[in-house]
Amino acid sequence: MIETTADDRAFPPALTEVAGVEFDYDDGEGVDFEPYDAFDSAEETTDWLRHWTGNHDLDADAYRVFGQDGTGGLAALWCVRPGLPLAEQPVVFLGSEGERGVVAANLSDFLWVLADGLGPLEVVEYDQFVGRRNARLAELAGRHATTPRRTTEEIVTAARAEFPTFSDDLDALCR
Repeated sequence: MIETTADDRAFPPALTEVAGVEFDYDDGEGVDFEPYDAFDSAEETTDWLRHWTGNHDLDADAYRVFGQDGTGGLAALWCVRPGLPLAEQPVVFLGSEGERGVVAANLSDFLWVLADGLGPLEVVEYDQFVGRRNARLAELAGRHATTPRRTTEEIVTAARAEFPTFSDDLDALCR
């Protein structure tokens, strides 16, 4: 089991496979998501969080950035559950224009969101819960997910209920 620590940057195998999938944005009708094949470095993540919040005293040890949308909004694992592996941490999105929200309670649930044809931007900025299902991502989720398949709306609603102060907590960091 991988312990979540400040220096833990091992990329989960499921995200490695997601990085091999081409997401079709299709003029606004698809998924605006560009997955990475490794986490951003701790330095890059800290620099981004400091600029995003305007608070240059912060470090970003709690975030593992693994993708972005076309405008530069970032998807990350939020390491808020001490002692649990990265795959058990919630997935969050912080948009380029201040949008932010919890997408899924863990990596498994996030895989099901992708399989439903949605990405972090669509879920957080547009509260979109229905997309064009993706057979390749559904197969990937079926192999890697440890949670049962549920609808995106069920996944997002449960994650938001579990972490209701995420947005307010970020506001408290802003200067």
